[in-house]
Amino acid sequence: MAFPGFTASDFKVFDIAGFKPRMDAIKTRIRPKLEAAGRDLLADVARVGGAPAFAHVAKHARRTVNPPNDTWVAFACDKRGYKKHCHFKLAVSRGAVRFLFEAGPEYADKKRWAAAWKRHAPRLVPVLRQAKGLAWFKNEHDDEPAAKLTDLPADDVARLCDALTRTRDGQLVLGLAVSAEDAARWTAKDYARAARETFHLLAPLYRLK
Repeated sequence: MAFPGFTASDFKVFDIAGFKPRMDAIKTRIRPKLEAAGRDLLADVARVGGAPAFAHVAKHARRTVNPPNDTWVAFACDKRGYKKHCHFKLAVSRGAVRFLFEAGPEYADKKRWAAAWKRHAPRLVPVLRQAKGLAWFKNEHDDEPAAKLTDLPADDVARLCDALTRTRDGQLVLGLAVSAEDAARWTAKDYARAARETFHLLAPLYRLK
């Protein structure tokens, strides 16, 4: 099936109490839609990323007690997984849908990437700061961004990559958040347009070397 978008009842899955009931709802209601989104967006990710890409739908295999508060499909250049690479992500939670770029805690080459970010910041930061709605998230699971890039001074945006290397769990997460209320009214075309536009804006970071 093609990705149909999320409905108001899809977001309420994350209100379900208990690990097994919520996971069962995620598997039956949300995961098939993320798998469809992965198929629909894969060619676009490969195009903007400049390399073959693979879609990875979250399985939450490490969780056995606490149910997840969000779930996602991630896109990366590695067929085996995405966490050791920069990646794009379409994530859904109780309060929002997020279209993200992430360099996460398990990224294998943080220092090199952070150095490249600083070298290219004079060129990249002005473009990122002009993009409507593009924001910085302190954590990949946050519904709400910490700040819109348009509200941050250019020097502060350039320094965001410092969080990636400051601690072992450091990460850099940029993207667009759409409230559940708004996203529930979106059509499939609205989702596709938001994903493609956001990933296109953030593609220079995905390709950064």
